Amino acid sequence: MALYLLVLGVCLLVIGAVFLALITARTPRYRTEANDLVALFDKALGSNVSETEWNTIIGYPIRHDEYLDSIRRRASHLMDLHGRRWQIAHGKPLLNQEGHAELKILRDHLAAHTALRQHKQGQR
Repeated sequence: MALYLLVLGVCLLVIGAVFLALITARTPRYRTEANDLVALFDKALGSNVSETEWNTIIGYPIRHDEYLDSIRRRASHLMDLHGRRWQIAHGKPLLNQEGHAELKILRDHLAAHTALRQHKQGQR
């Protein structure tokens, strides 16, 4: 009988610990920031980005910053218009020449906007 109570106690303790861990654990959250987009655009311009990495960041909505989400949507639109997904496996660029030029403009715009925003926050 003592062995039964010991096993029951250990089982209840383990189940209780697992239940407590599940109740207190939160869902992990990922926040895409401007630096993440600039780094992704730099990789894409250097032909060092995989399609999976591109789709992971560009395919995920940015709900905390409307401006960053508009940049993300523009980049997604560029991929739809100028993307060459089938050539990434052969080491070719993600976008054709026109898309590459437009992504460079978008990247420079985002970098300038981010620098201006950081400069304004530094003055406060």
